[in-house]
Amino acid sequence: MPDPAATALQALGWVLGDAPRAERFLSLTGLTPEELRTGLGDPAVQGAVLEFLCGHEADLIAAADALGMAPATLAATRERL
Repeated sequence: MPDPAATALQALGWVLGDAPRAERFLSLTGLTPEELRTGLGDPAVQGAVLEFLCGHEADLIAAADALGMAPATLAATRERL
């Protein structure tokens, strides 16, 4: 299994790669860009990324595909943070 923190950061990169999706992420999580930057190493912030993806199946599937893993593996990563 991949490192959960590294996977969360890769998933965050995928989320931020699309401006509308990034705006939706910030809106739904309540995080500010500054909080996101300073909290990259925080398991709670990393978990918020994975929770965001798990809350929208289409994003979960697309992110998992982009990261080369099964959606279930990506979803299970949040439990390991």
